[in-house]
Amino acid sequence: MSEQQMSGAEMVLAALADNGVEIVFGYPGGAVLPIYDAMFQQERIRHVLVRQEGGAVHAAEGYARSTGRVGCVLVTSGPGATNAVTGLLDAQMDSIPLVCITGQVPTHLIGNDAFQEADTTGITRPCTKHNYLVKDVEKLAETLHEAFHVARSGRPGPVLVDLPKDIQFATGTYRTPDEFDFSYRPAYEPDMTQIVRAIEMIAKAERPLFYTGGGVINSGPQASEALTELVRLTGIPCTSTLMGLGAFPASDPQFLGMLGMHGTYEANLATHGCDLLVCVGARFDDRVTGKVSAFSPGSRKIHIDIDASSINKNVRVDLPVVGDAGRALAMMLEVWKEQGHECRARALAPWWKQIDAWRAVDCLAYEQGDSVIKPQYALERLREALKGRDNVYITTEVGQHQMWAAQFLPFDKPNHWMTSGGLGTMGYGLPAAVGVQMAHPGAIVIDVAGEASILMNIQEMSTAVQYRLPVKIFIMNNKWMGMVRQWQELLHGGRFSESYTAALPDFVKLADAFGGTGLRAETVADLDEAIAKMLSTPGPVILDVAVDETEMCFPMIPGGAAHNEIMLRRQDQTKSDPTAREEGMVLV
Repeated sequence: MSEQQMSGAEMVLAALADNGVEIVFGYPGGAVLPIYDAMFQQERIRHVLVRQEGGAVHAAEGYARSTGRVGCVLVTSGPGATNAVTGLLDAQMDSIPLVCITGQVPTHLIGNDAFQEADTTGITRPCTKHNYLVKDVEKLAETLHEAFHVARSGRPGPVLVDLPKDIQFATGTYRTPDEFDFSYRPAYEPDMTQIVRAIEMIAKAERPLFYTGGGVINSGPQASEALTELVRLTGIPCTSTLMGLGAFPASDPQFLGMLGMHGTYEANLATHGCDLLVCVGARFDDRVTGKVSAFSPGSRKIHIDIDASSINKNVRVDLPVVGDAGRALAMMLEVWKEQGHECRARALAPWWKQIDAWRAVDCLAYEQGDSVIKPQYALERLREALKGRDNVYITTEVGQHQMWAAQFLPFDKPNHWMTSGGLGTMGYGLPAAVGVQMAHPGAIVIDVAGEASILMNIQEMSTAVQYRLPVKIFIMNNKWMGMVRQWQELLHGGRFSESYTAALPDFVKLADAFGGTGLRAETVADLDEAIAKMLSTPGPVILDVAVDETEMCFPMIPGGAAHNEIMLRRQDQTKSDPTAREEGMVLV
């Protein structure tokens, strides 16, 4: 047994180190100064000073998502804690493992409306996986270790530890994580009976489809490997949620692209028309299902998820499998092979013929002229410039550019795509890129941004400059809140209420003011050279790309519509197949 006497502040740093933390993203304040003082006197933990606490949480999310490890945040009480709330809810919605340590006023002042006091545990209870208020220094070590255990176990998520200032000063006994036996023990091992039933259903289906999500990525790289082998072995098509991109290689011919509101035509029509939907590590959220009563109406459904509360929450399924996605996929592979099943390519030939007809619609097609840059073209040129480079990580802000990035930037490996899915948080991408770059110093890290969203946390450019992080910010600038404008045009009679930004900064000068490099591309002829310069320039770079102000993101399923009511751009009308139109497809 290893017991040491130390202050609460020293315990925090010892616990972080013992739980594998190397980097903490934070911002100091009065209620956490004892921890910062202890940090000054050690070298095991590196601190990254962000410019706003919300940026600290998003940076920790980027770090966690790109590494599979627990991200760590340290902020002060009151506004420090409340500024972190959006990031905590973002991590909760997207199942990102974080531990956030917040300072609190001394215990004897709690409830007295003291300076910078907030009911942090009360405020964050709905937006964290679990939270703690520590009032006894002798319980601090166990609480911190348990926080990391809860954050990384089962369905990952953010955990908050609220730490009064007097507890940080107090002396107590520190013990290491292996000395505690935590009561939280989520189920990892799926029921073999359910696995066998799943294989039986897959072997008999005529129009099966794998629908995969972020849970596959959270399970670790072995889960993505097992998924890839199983999909190829069975010959079944595969689609993915926004958060699941990279779990199955986008370059594989069995991949149909993303499904959902801005998913591909073939993925959505396959979801609507399949007779067996195998959901792995996804939660049937509304951006995927659309109209729930019309979601994949003729299919039987298998749902594999580590979170039992997600099963039958939004969509009723025929076969629930509770357990770790990676373990379930490995067991399915084992059973498939043991039972002597072969690739079902021949049996599924009619199904693939139908899918190929949907693919022929070429739903992502667009027309690029000689002058004004289409946003899709900008991303295709970025993709071309990155070809052959393995060590590339993409973060995004939120809006049209996010959906275009999902459509036009293919991912063949997990953990290389960082975006805000469930909460849709504008301002996520830049601080997330900071976190990713800290985790992967030699990598190419690019934040695909919109001009409105980037301004939400533009101050984190200063963080990137301070730590010499060569993050690249690829702004697709259409001067509008593009997704808001698109909905206003399609659904609100073209009444563009407050969606135009009339006073944008000069992003080239702004980059220079922060100490970075600013570039601009205004025409098609400028683009390739600007992208090449962005990638070759040391340090943080902002590339401001002027794109078509009126371009809309298609395909699109309007809120509350079914998958076969998918909207395509006008020039696609002649390419659409009559069957889909008879089923109710809407054409813009």
